[in-house]
Amino acid sequence: MAKHGKKFMAAQAKVDPAAKYSPQDALALVKETTITKFDSTVEVHMRMGLDPRQADQQVRDVVVLPNGLGKSVRVLVFAQGEGAALAQKAGADYVADTDEWIAKIQGGWTDFDVAIATPDMMGKAGRLGRVLGPRGLMPNPKAGTVVPAEDLPRVINESKAGRVEFRLDKTANIHVPLGKASFEAKKLVENFAALMEAIKKARPAAAKGSYIKSITITTTMGPAVHLDINQAQSMSAKE
Repeated sequence: MAKHGKKFMAAQAKVDPAAKYSPQDALALVKETTITKFDSTVEVHMRMGLDPRQADQQVRDVVVLPNGLGKSVRVLVFAQGEGAALAQKAGADYVADTDEWIAKIQGGWTDFDVAIATPDMMGKAGRLGRVLGPRGLMPNPKAGTVVPAEDLPRVINESKAGRVEFRLDKTANIHVPLGKASFEAKKLVENFAALMEAIKKARPAAAKGSYIKSITITTTMGPAVHLDINQAQSMSAKE
C-alpha cells in the first residue's frame, strides 16, 4: 500500500470518513484540503447502479458548466469550405481541412483538448480512431461533437466556456472535472448542480433500482469526501 506524505495525512484528518456531506459542505472541504502547489482540479467520481455491458444502460452526454473549468481549452475542428471559415471566425485554435492535418495527427500530434467535426469530414477523421480514441478526443455525435457547419460557432463557444462530456466507463463509474480549487465555493456548487441535473436527465430508461450508488469529490492528489446522495440528487441548476 502506498504511503502518504504529511500534507496528505493532515488534510485527510479534516475529513470524517464515515460522514456523508452535503454538496455545499463537501466542496468547501475539498477547497480546504487541497495539498498541491499548483491550482488543483476538483473532480467528481460517481459509482452508478448500471451495467456497462448492456447497450440500453449506457450514459453519455455533455453539460455546459456555468462557471467553466478554469483553464484554456484548445479546440480543433475537422471542417472544409464554409465550415472551415465558420470555425476560424468562431475562434477555433486549429482547423484541420487538409490531408496534411490528418497525417500530422496520425503521426501522434494531439496538442488540443476538444475535437469537433462536420459530418462530411468524418470519413477522414475516422481514420484517426487509434490516435484520438484512447485520449477521448474522437468526435462523436452522442457527445455533440459531430455537428453541421452552421452549429460550429455554438459548439466551439460552449467548448471554450466549459462544455464537459461525461460517460459511463467499463467499471460503471463516471468521472467529471468540476473546476479549480481556486474557484469560489459558490461557483463550484453551481457547476455541481448543473452536472447533477444533466446526469439525472441522462438516466437510461432501462436503469433499475439505485441510479447513483455513491458520489465522491476530491482534488488532485487530495483526500476523498463522500456526499449525501439524496442531497446531491435534489440539487437544481436553477437554485
